[in-house]
Amino acid sequence: MARSQNKYADFEGLRERAVALRRAGYSLRQIRDELKVFNNDILNRLVEGEPPPEWTKRPRAKDDLRAKARELRLQGWTYDQIEAELGCSKGSISLWVRDLPKPERRDPTEQARLAARKRWEHELAVRQEHRQQTKEAAAAEIGALSDRDLFLLGVALYWAEGTKDKPHARRERVTFVNSDSDMIRLFLSWLDLLSIERERITYRVMIHETADVESAEAYWADVVQADRSSFGKTTLKRHNPKTVRKNTGDDSRGCLVLTVRQSAELYRRIEGWWTGIVADAITRLR
Repeated sequence: MARSQNKYADFEGLRERAVALRRAGYSLRQIRDELKVFNNDILNRLVEGEPPPEWTKRPRAKDDLRAKARELRLQGWTYDQIEAELGCSKGSISLWVRDLPKPERRDPTEQARLAARKRWEHELAVRQEHRQQTKEAAAAEIGALSDRDLFLLGVALYWAEGTKDKPHARRERVTFVNSDSDMIRLFLSWLDLLSIERERITYRVMIHETADVESAEAYWADVVQADRSSFGKTTLKRHNPKTVRKNTGDDSRGCLVLTVRQSAELYRRIEGWWTGIVADAITRLR
């Protein structure tokens, strides 16, 4: 016993060496082996107040689960609900949240309603994930468009969204109106394919009078990569109390009107191209 006490007689000197080793990145085991201190109580006293080196800290995979379990418990969730949500055992949940106040007992009808809502939220999340996967797979199927692909697409796009000539109202002019920025970019790409100079294109915003006009003009100018000074006067749509509109707030961008100057000949060609597309498509009807 006397020998053991003599071994640790110079405690402060031993602690000084232990602290130096700890700060040099030694683990407790390495300090033990270096100083030949095999008494765990004394070893811990030697390094008291010195944090362990980062490399000795083991990542705890359940830290995130524990934090989530505590969050749910504070929201009033039961052990069963937390277990179903996180997929961990009730024993673990109990250890994690036992210091938190117990939630008030809910009426069985209320519990059933909450459980049904939770199941529905999960179902909606699954459906949304399936939607996204379907869209991504479909987008990958398209690949690179050929010039002919873009040409036919542009003709169909214009005939769906552009202004058309009528026997009672001659409008042989190419004008395209849309609120979708991707549709606008696609139409511009199509005009580029047809070698229509950008100088021939005019722009004008159409928007509800309650929207942020200046912000909308800046938005569309950025979409078409044109200076705002090149835009015509914005057309404001007056408020109609009988019409229920949802796109009238500050975040509304309205529609952009693109018009190609001196485009009567181009319009006639578009109408002819469309007629040719339809004529061939009809022959494929079953």
